[in-house]
Amino acid sequence: MGIMDAFASRSELDGQMGKDPLVLILTNCSPAEADSLASTLVKERLAACVNVVAGVKSFYVWEGQYTEDAESTLLIKTIEHRIDALVVRLRELHSYTAPEIVLVKPGGVDPRYLAWARESTAEVNR
Repeated sequence: MGIMDAFASRSELDGQMGKDPLVLILTNCSPAEADSLASTLVKERLAACVNVVAGVKSFYVWEGQYTEDAESTLLIKTIEHRIDALVVRLRELHSYTAPEIVLVKPGGVDPRYLAWARESTAEVNR
């Protein structure tokens, strides 16, 4: 069964994504800060879920120097209306001068997962 089979119809898929869709933000960070970044974003309800993918090796040029670094990739799931606040906070917490922040908009998300993500990122009255 493919992802499209999990939805009653294409209109259900299109309709549920239009209100406040789920987005995925990718960032890499040092392994030492990965858990702290992930935990803070979830505890502050900026992200519904963050997966930490350890053991990533990155190859890039930074400030004119070829570099190879061990990193962790964070797969950050949030709701579209929380993107701005999440990016501001990620920049505050991240140790990199120019952190990788890549936004991915999925073509579809299971409606039950989307409902949970919306609930998990709802701002709490304090």
